[in-house]
Amino acid sequence: MKRSRLYHMALVLVVFSLAASSCDETTKGKRPKISDFDNRAAEIKPSDSLQYGSTYLSVYSQIYSFSENAIHDLTATVSFHNTSSSENIIITKADYFNTDGDIIKSYVNTPVYIRPLETLQIVIAEEDEDGGTGGNFIFDWAKAPEKPEPLFEAVMISTVGQQGLSFTTVGRRIQ
Repeated sequence: MKRSRLYHMALVLVVFSLAASSCDETTKGKRPKISDFDNRAAEIKPSDSLQYGSTYLSVYSQIYSFSENAIHDLTATVSFHNTSSSENIIITKADYFNTDGDIIKSYVNTPVYIRPLETLQIVIAEEDEDGGTGGNFIFDWAKAPEKPEPLFEAVMISTVGQQGLSFTTVGRRIQ
């Protein structure tokens, strides 16, 4: 009886060890890459017949809770989606502004491309409070005629203890 019990305990230990090690292997290298805008230069030629637009996106680094005296810091993932399945989209500006409308950072210094159905991302860390409770982005973009416009979204999230908070915003074309 004791031998059988030891055998079962050893078997359980082996199974748990294998499960734990396989979890480590499946998550290695699966971390989403944050976009490297410097290695995506796109050239816009005067002969290109592109349509241009501008999109506004709300991004919250912080939100009020209970009153104006209690604030929660948030992590924000800003995503630019190329919704075309056949043509690149070009982003010419991705500027981040704070609640007061002051520019915090320009993420795109020269035009960059997004391949068909590709998504580029910017992450605003939870510790980064610069955007405040009313931060936003302005994106300028160019696309081929008759192709869909890019989609800009933000996911804000925070977890404290066992509490979780998350919500999304979607960009709105302003030009």
